[in-house]
Amino acid sequence: MQKSLIAILALLIFGCASEDASSNPALEADILDLSTLLSIDFNTLDNYSDQSIPPYIIRDNTPSDNFITDKAATLGRILFYDTNLSTDNTVSCASCHKQNFAFGDNLSVSVGVDGTTGRHSMRLINSRFSDESKFFWDERASSLEVQTTMPIKDHIEMGFSGDNGDLAFTDLIARLENTDYYPQLFNLVYGDVVVNETKIQNALAQFVRSIQSFDSKYDEGRLLLNNDNQPFPNFTQQENLGKQLFLQPPVFDNQGSRINGGIGCAGCHQAPEFSIDPNSLNNGVIGTASQTGTDLTVTRSPSLRDVVKADGTSNGQFMHIGISNNLATVMNHYDEINLAGNTNLDPRLQPNGVGQQLNLTDNERNAVIAFIRTLAGNDVYTNTKWSNPFIN
Repeated sequence: MQKSLIAILALLIFGCASEDASSNPALEADILDLSTLLSIDFNTLDNYSDQSIPPYIIRDNTPSDNFITDKAATLGRILFYDTNLSTDNTVSCASCHKQNFAFGDNLSVSVGVDGTTGRHSMRLINSRFSDESKFFWDERASSLEVQTTMPIKDHIEMGFSGDNGDLAFTDLIARLENTDYYPQLFNLVYGDVVVNETKIQNALAQFVRSIQSFDSKYDEGRLLLNNDNQPFPNFTQQENLGKQLFLQPPVFDNQGSRINGGIGCAGCHQAPEFSIDPNSLNNGVIGTASQTGTDLTVTRSPSLRDVVKADGTSNGQFMHIGISNNLATVMNHYDEINLAGNTNLDPRLQPNGVGQQLNLTDNERNAVIAFIRTLAGNDVYTNTKWSNPFIN
């Protein structure tokens, strides 16, 4: 039944079906069968390729050979939520990147098929909108495309490593080829039934890049003005103070103590995307999830958009070790940077060769937190086009 079902699906997506489902009872029955498997309307695919993007958003790491299409992003969505991509069929990409947490994890350290992973899972929100094209906390993936299958091939995360008795990635390919649906779905997107790693990477990357959030209070205010520096008319006095402190660089004395200006967050977290500056080095957090040894290689962060929800609720733990789910803890970290043992600290955090001391007042700390809350949208948490397409 499913093979004939997917053949019909091919006609529907390519727009060349010669029969109307309403006039063909057998065709109508097959479409109803498909609806019991996936909550996707294949007659009208969701819009991934032509979403509205604010005119002030200019950073984009999409490669020229993998622009988003509705068909490939739909395939990527199915792959993203499919537990077939783990060796024991228990873990999908979405297990650690959860829609209700802005595609991050609410656990301090994420759990894979063979125990806990080495770092907290990074939020995927607005991954596309950045000058930074490398991925993972340590930037070991040269692109989002490369990143997408690295967790699948990790012994702990999804298990298809080919080492230590693990199944190999070729075994995953064989598994997908032997399903009733993937060969035909790949044919719909790529023009042949061959399943390979490049196609999987491209589809997953398109889906992840489609996940965007631009319906925040910040965006409502930014659309009214020509730049970020003016007070936003829809902001409270506290939120405007927080924005000013976030954007304005600090002025330090010879001992690294702030004596004027803001606190310079935007030096690394670039507005208006609030994405990481590719030249950023370590932020001063050098611990490990196991609490043994140090980790000096972390130089990346996700966008600060939707780091918390609009009501201030955390979208999971912060930093690569899941240090806390309280923004005040993060502010306290940057308030006084410790240089001890850190040979990779970002120069912007060590003025005059000394760990910065921002000397934040409670009023300033609360204002910056209030501003960060304005970066949260609403649609990303509930939009079904980014949700699990498998019907339980």
